[in-house]
Amino acid sequence: VQLQASGGGLVPAGGSLRVSCAASGSTFRGYSIGWFREAPGKEREFVGWLRWSGGSTAYATSVKGRFTISRDIGKNMVYLQMNSLKPEDTAVYYCAATSRGILSSLGERSTYAYWGQGTQVTVSS
Repeated sequence: VQLQASGGGLVPAGGSLRVSCAASGSTFRGYSIGWFREAPGKEREFVGWLRWSGGSTAYATSVKGRFTISRDIGKNMVYLQMNSLKPEDTAVYYCAATSRGILSSLGERSTYAYWGQGTQVTVSS
């Protein structure tokens, strides 16, 4: 499956932004989709995941209550809705997919075999 993230941009602190992840070459059926982010000089970190089957989600502590991952089954799209954005949320955001279904591993980068190219999100103070 090939992934493409889009929708990044520049937003003021406290604002909202929604980034999208599209799949080509396959549907998301049977996959779990993770969102990660990489800030300058930092390692890529887990943001959240969604299981396509059933739509269950989980989030990193740093974004819980502010970010929401959802899916549109008809459009074969996954979204990351980001609210109450902070300057420390500035990063390149990546979506990734895995067919491995072990819940305990979905927060780990190494679990994901497929990655999109990333989209830049910049939050101004």
